[in-house]
Amino acid sequence: MTQPSVHRQKIQRRPVHGVLLLDKPLGLSSNQALQKAKWLLRADKAGHTGTLDPLATGVLPLCFGAATKFSQIQLDADKTYEALIVLGKKTSTGDAEGDVIETRPVPAITPELLAELTQRFTGPLAQIPPMYSALKKDGKALYEYARKGEEVEREARHIVIHELKLAPATDVSGQPAVWLVARCSKGTYIRTLGEDIAEAMGCGGHLGSLRRIETGGFVADGCVSLAALEAMTEPEREARLLPPESLVAAYPSVTLDADNAGRFLSGLRRRGEPGQFGADAPLVQVYGSQPKAFLGSAHITADELIPQRLLSPIEIQDILQAAAANAAPVAALQH
Repeated sequence: MTQPSVHRQKIQRRPVHGVLLLDKPLGLSSNQALQKAKWLLRADKAGHTGTLDPLATGVLPLCFGAATKFSQIQLDADKTYEALIVLGKKTSTGDAEGDVIETRPVPAITPELLAELTQRFTGPLAQIPPMYSALKKDGKALYEYARKGEEVEREARHIVIHELKLAPATDVSGQPAVWLVARCSKGTYIRTLGEDIAEAMGCGGHLGSLRRIETGGFVADGCVSLAALEAMTEPEREARLLPPESLVAAYPSVTLDADNAGRFLSGLRRRGEPGQFGADAPLVQVYGSQPKAFLGSAHITADELIPQRLLSPIEIQDILQAAAANAAPVAALQH
């Protein structure tokens, strides 16, 4: 008897616009987490705002639709991490996934030592990227060389550790460790920072765990897990989305009348009266007044509003329609 063929149900993609604050789980790459969330929302366009290693957990803003146009702002933002540096055991990868390649005794972890290390590793630093990273050299990711046992020359990168806190700790096996909290510039490898701190202590070490607790003003408390997202209905998932303008919320805003809004959206610069748009600024968020709608970003130079990243009229219409649809059930409940 012939068995009926089984077809996987095809997901009907749709335009979705906004930012989902995901608490990335352990073991998934950032792209795997993104694809899962994209599937759950049936979104047709998505991107993330800075890679977290599979070993890492924490804040991963995911951008959908129009929000992807402003993801670079989050990529460039400062970030805050919590990490555990396991001391005395150096690994092949610099983290808990590698093989132990060297063991050394651990010195006494005194307040004086931690204070010295905090001062030494706070501020501008030159950091050599780890071989086990996605950074590319001659078109290949560094980890591709590392997996073949090859080590290639890497240029030091200039980073800034804005704030660093260190405290004595132990890992789950009782091995001496240091608990680290660092607020740092983009491009910082916490794994390398941990290795460098352990090396400065004279014992070496590796990263036991890593969690991003903040990026560009978005914090872990505002995130949703993949498991929780999966358990939600589609309207509940949509309700977790922040609007695209949340990515530029920290910047000044300018509101245009209908005529100027239309011209701005077509990419034309707008000349204002002295002070009409505010002081010169490298980035402002721009809104139309009728209806109130986010149009995109611009910069201001000498009373001229110069477009940068713009939403399309279709994207604006999609966002306004979604907002109206979400407001209708609330209005019905109030009457």
